[in-house]
This record gives sequence, structure tokens and C-alpha cells, in this order.
Amino acid sequence: MSDQNSLVPFFCSLDLRDRPGMRETFIKAVFDNQAEFGLDLGNEIVGRLADHYELVSAANPLLHLVGPCAAEEFATRHVLESLTLLEHLPANARFADVGTGAGFPSIPCLLARDDLRGTLIESKEKKAAFLSEAIEQLRIAGRASIVNRQFEEASSEGCGFVTCRALDKFSERLPRLLKWSLGRKLLLFGGHNLRDELDRGRAGYSQKLMPLSEQRFLFVLEN
Repeated sequence: MSDQNSLVPFFCSLDLRDRPGMRETFIKAVFDNQAEFGLDLGNEIVGRLADHYELVSAANPLLHLVGPCAAEEFATRHVLESLTLLEHLPANARFADVGTGAGFPSIPCLLARDDLRGTLIESKEKKAAFLSEAIEQLRIAGRASIVNRQFEEASSEGCGFVTCRALDKFSERLPRLLKWSLGRKLLLFGGHNLRDELDRGRAGYSQKLMPLSEQRFLFVLEN
């Protein structure tokens, strides 16, 4: 599979212009709901998060990066939920994001804190190409690298944390992810099915219910 250096940018085919009102609606939703997530984001950070939102929105019809949703849901479910990771990442942490897709949870975290570094692992070539171009446009390429491989074929060397939010067949691949992440703290987003798999494997974990949700959790494992 291709790596970051061989990805071909395809943004020339995308219309990156803001759709009327969507950016403003997204920004308002972040400010209106951030307190529920224990966050206090300034104007500059929220503006950078809005830049990422626009990039994802422009590419989504072609790449299906996220399910269709309004700007308000995108702000809460994708961005603010991703930022709950921050309380578990100490200063200067480096993490691996497995199956990152549109860049969740990694890109919002990198935009919110400039001390973080991330390895974004995405096996689908077109999505990896999107990520490669997105980190350039968002000016975080110096702190983020894209790996276009299955996570089993990638290296997590140097990363003290591994996160995953939307890996295909997550529950089925969990045992391999646990083995691959051995010795690192895992920060896994999922629902009741993922918790059932963790219980079945007798993995010790703590969990946090996502604000504004009844079924999405962040599971924290010392692996």
C-alpha cells in the first residue's frame, strides 16, 4: 500500500467553498455545547476546527468520510466528543489514531493543542490522501504523519497512546488491536457492543459516557 509520500492529492476536484451558513452554524454549536464536554475553547481554536469541518464537508460526498449529519451534530458528535480525549493526553504526548477516516479523534486534538503529535493510520488510499492534504491545509503536517496501511502493518513506535473511534469491524478486530497496542494506554470510542467485547476478553477499563449521548462511551485501558 502507499505511504504518505506517494499519495496523490485530489483536492483539485473538490469545491472547498463554504456552503452558506454552515460554518457559522458549526461554530455556534461548538460554543453552545462545549461546556457540556468540560471545554473552554477560544475563537482561534474554534476557527481552526471549523476549517477542518469545511474540508470534511467538501470531500464527504465523494469519500463518505462521515455519515450525513447537520452542522450541529457534526460539532457535538464528531468534534466535541473527539476532544474528550484531551484530558487523558499529558503534555507533549504522542499517539496513534487507528482507522482515523476523516481525522477523528486525532485532528481536532492536534488543532486544540500544539504540544501533541499524532500518527494517523488509515488503510483506504483515498481517505489517506484526504488526510495528507488536510494536515497540510490545516498547518499541522509538522506534528502529524499519515500511514496508509492496515494497523497490523504499521508501527506504533514512539507512541504512548493508541486511540480508535471508527475502525471497520471494530469488535472483531479488537483482540489484534490489543496485541498491537501492548504496553500503551488505549483510548477507545464505542458503544455497548465494544464494552461487551472488552468484558468477554476480561480487559480492565474505565468508561465515560459521552455528553448528550446515551450509548457512546470513551473506554480507557491500561494495556
